[in-house]
Amino acid sequence: MPGRKDAEFINTLAGVAKVVDFVDRQDTWKRDIAPPLYIDLEGEQLGRNGSVSLMTMLVYPGEGLEHIYVVDIYTLGNAAFEVVGERGKSLKDILETPEISKVFFDVRRDSEALFAHYGVNLKGVRDLQLMDSAARPRTEQRILLSGLAKCLQFVPLTNAQKNEWTFCKERGDRVWNPDKGGSYSAFNKRPLPAEILRYCAGDVAYLPAMYKKYASKSARWRNFVFEASQKRVVESQGMVVQPEGRERALSPWTVEEHRMLDSWTEVNTGRSYFSQSQQDDLYEQAQEDYLNEQLREDDLYETWLIG
Repeated sequence: MPGRKDAEFINTLAGVAKVVDFVDRQDTWKRDIAPPLYIDLEGEQLGRNGSVSLMTMLVYPGEGLEHIYVVDIYTLGNAAFEVVGERGKSLKDILETPEISKVFFDVRRDSEALFAHYGVNLKGVRDLQLMDSAARPRTEQRILLSGLAKCLQFVPLTNAQKNEWTFCKERGDRVWNPDKGGSYSAFNKRPLPAEILRYCAGDVAYLPAMYKKYASKSARWRNFVFEASQKRVVESQGMVVQPEGRERALSPWTVEEHRMLDSWTEVNTGRSYFSQSQQDDLYEQAQEDYLNEQLREDDLYETWLIG
């Protein structure tokens, strides 16, 4: 897994300051083509009613130069967001700066927790779950959202990479997931279990490759999805409780937005009125697999629990 061996556990304020300086040195002019920062959070019942234990950050100067850091929010608390580096910026500053693009996969719980517990108002968010949905050619393919594991099927990974990713996620799952014999408290155990460190690294390791699929889309499409991503952030900070169960799997697009996306050539570039493109076939198969999982009464969150 790219960057897995380099995943570094940051449990000092000096370490956080160095990471902040490293992020702040990244180019911002290419933020829509190659965002510099990919983030995922873990915690006990992550959200306003739970807590934040770990923040995983993949800093992306370029392909092959990735650095993965797992920041110990459980130990450092609010100070992790306030400590200032040599360049005069804090982690809160980085997270709230629109010019620094930050990629999440389903930002809702992460944003809710950051705002509720640390007053962090995320800006510059790109939500890969929404990007995956908006890239689908037809309305019926956008009704349900996909989890991380499903979306990774469309990322060109080797069998070795897929197997290692699955292995690390399953090992970590058994440590923290109560449904599989684990406990949420594993995120707060110190020293941090190696399985949890690898699990966190796996959450972000292939997000740059996933994002790369959409980098060639038009500015019109990207702006549409970026606005939807930021809307998700705003909604997560509101008084309304975030959706659960089946409702959580529904896409946010209105009827008008579905029609608009259906009409855009940047979404339907491979579509034929006489035969379906290979991309259409892949999405239809993924949708069929997803619905079959529901018919087998699988847990709707199975992919999110490893995402």
